Amino acid sequence: MVYCSTRDHTVSVSAAQAIARGISPDGGLYLPKSLPKLDIVRLRALLETDYRARACDILGDFLPDFGAGELRECVEAAYGDNFASDKITPLSKLSPNAYMLELWHGPTAAFKDLALQLLPHLLTRSAKKTIGEKTVNILVATSGDTGKAALEGFKDVPGTNILVFYPEQGVSRVQKLQMSTQAGGNVGVCGVYGNFDDTQTAVKQIFTDPQMAVKLDTRDAIFSSANSINWGRLAPQIVYYVSAYCEMVNGGEIELGDSVNVAVPTGNFGNILAAYYAKLMGLPIGRLICASNQNNVLTDFIRTGIYDKRRDFHMTSSPSMDILISSNLERLLYNLSEDDRLVADLMGRLSREGVYELPAPLNDKLKADFYGGFCTEAETAAAIKHTFDEYNYLCDTHTAVALKVYRDYAKETGDSTKTIVASTASPFKFAGSILAALTGKNSGEDEFKQLRALAEITGIVPPVNITELEGKSPRFAQTCAKEEMPGVVAQMLGL
Repeated sequence: MVYCSTRDHTVSVSAAQAIARGISPDGGLYLPKSLPKLDIVRLRALLETDYRARACDILGDFLPDFGAGELRECVEAAYGDNFASDKITPLSKLSPNAYMLELWHGPTAAFKDLALQLLPHLLTRSAKKTIGEKTVNILVATSGDTGKAALEGFKDVPGTNILVFYPEQGVSRVQKLQMSTQAGGNVGVCGVYGNFDDTQTAVKQIFTDPQMAVKLDTRDAIFSSANSINWGRLAPQIVYYVSAYCEMVNGGEIELGDSVNVAVPTGNFGNILAAYYAKLMGLPIGRLICASNQNNVLTDFIRTGIYDKRRDFHMTSSPSMDILISSNLERLLYNLSEDDRLVADLMGRLSREGVYELPAPLNDKLKADFYGGFCTEAETAAAIKHTFDEYNYLCDTHTAVALKVYRDYAKETGDSTKTIVASTASPFKFAGSILAALTGKNSGEDEFKQLRALAEITGIVPPVNITELEGKSPRFAQTCAKEEMPGVVAQMLGL
């Protein structure tokens, strides 16, 4: 398995190099030059295994630098007692055609745990294979959940430091507490005055800053990423779509070979891109339903082929999707076009002008696989209440967006194909918004009083990793402007 850059197909690196570096020096993203195949024979064998074995099987193709025993060690260390469900990603039937893929039973109660409990093992081993004993400094821009999951995964991992930047006013109180109270001697957290796009853009610029590279070299260190721009973050997400399909077959919901749809709430496009790769590999997936909140840049892009970030930015109750620059879309553009020059040109236009347009044939290919829809704040609240009242299922704000858009899709198209809906976070991470949706009232109380009230009216026990945050004092309270982020990185790392 060889990896190239989305902006230069002549780049050729190993899986270990792609993971250790995180991002290509040309600013592009690494991706495999070809994808492994997943046929019915292989799927039939996977039916007889559990999540961990499926992960070893699927990831083995993408990570040939890792021996089978070595990869098994990484997987077993990542997915153990730290997950509240033995299934790791249990599947819950919501209605005759909708199935909730619960991705939030890990240590930080969000889907990012599925990748970020594994990435530290992959990254540290990849670094040893490619750069020896250099220190790996991990920079993370987060819209909420990635930050905590990355901090938890990398805390006190030898040979690494991790610095997380988040929009100061763009995450929930629980998300902020999860990050600011993080333990570990190698971690750092800083709020940024701006939105997630500002934060993400600044991190990417730091990665490719030649002066920063010189400073790192003198300290025998490198930068790497735990965002989904790192292939080692994205590849593990492919596994849970394959595993969900196997569970549907095993549960008698579908026959092996039947097609399913997948609906995903997405902002940075990584989660739904993983489902797209599973489809390209051969998993029987029909339509990919891309669900956005009021920051509906992806909806417009799928429908028109025009990506235009020059629009109002909305802070919503689904903050992990409050994004106007979807980094992983770059990988999709490469897969659609197989043209690195086109991708580099489009990314250049987005940076300079804030807009680009796909050639019409590529937009047709995009719409053949993807359906785009979005959800207003009022519709998000209504979806939460409807789902609980109708099915006694409590979902978070992001998952509610996916459910609303899925229902729109089914009504618009008449497609009754059974659909896997990615349930991406515990509702108790956003207790205030969920409580208001269910009761029609905003209590104005602090997050933990709201959490207890939500537990009382629903009869659902909140995750311990959320309730234990109450009363904790933050370790990190630093904030900065986006222009100050390089200086903060240098100060935190002693460069």
